[in-house]
Amino acid sequence: QVQLVESGGGLVQAGGSLRLSCAASGSIFSINRMGWYRQAPGMQRELVATITRGGSPNYADSVKGRFTISISRDNAKNTVYLQMNSLKPEDTAVYYCNVIKSPTYVELWGQGTLVTVSS
Repeated sequence: QVQLVESGGGLVQAGGSLRLSCAASGSIFSINRMGWYRQAPGMQRELVATITRGGSPNYADSVKGRFTISISRDNAKNTVYLQMNSLKPEDTAVYYCNVIKSPTYVELWGQGTLVTVSS
């Protein structure tokens, strides 16, 4: 089993920055990919950024150049970070940590953390 704990959401003014963290513990050897999705009110959940076990990042076009995904590892946990700069009101959403496990490609989700960007 993999346990996920998210942190880092909050309220920020447009143009500001926030950093989200998601710590994965447990059977971390089975993690193939980690990432972040978001869901705004009345909208579908959408991909924000992902990073593979090998460290390759992938970004939604809407956040390229503003958001950076990174990962740190130790024996007990993997932590994925999302550094969000130049935030816009349209970035307001609940952000969810996402993990894909090998070899089953089962997806796991964090509890979500709210990011609110005021204009």
